Amino acid sequence: MKESLVEELKFGTDGLLPVAVTDHQSGRLLVLCFLNREALETTVKEGHVHVYRRSMGQVQKKGVSSGHVQRVREIRVNCDMNSLEIQVEQEVAACAHGYYACYYRRWNDEAASWETIDERVFDPDNVYK
Repeated sequence: MKESLVEELKFGTDGLLPVAVTDHQSGRLLVLCFLNREALETTVKEGHVHVYRRSMGQVQKKGVSSGHVQRVREIRVNCDMNSLEIQVEQEVAACAHGYYACYYRRWNDEAASWETIDERVFDPDNVYK
């Protein structure tokens, strides 16, 4: 990996970079996550998305528990060099709640509540044991 890939990016003061992970075919936003330098280097080296789990304080391969990995197809950077879009080929689903994407609900003004707009593609109780 070229040093410039990491060196030119503007990580936050916390050492993290926000990343939008999208489906490479549809362009659909799957998940918003954070990468530190190690996660980015590992993602590029292995070709699968690795994220920095803030709650755990560690780098983890996306889909390590479920097997629903994300194969990197392309990495893009924004104009300010402070966030990325990683286009992926998603295995099964990106959302730990069983939906293809983490953005499976929308606001319904009339009901004054969030409504689920997608179908579950897997049962989390059967996957995360």
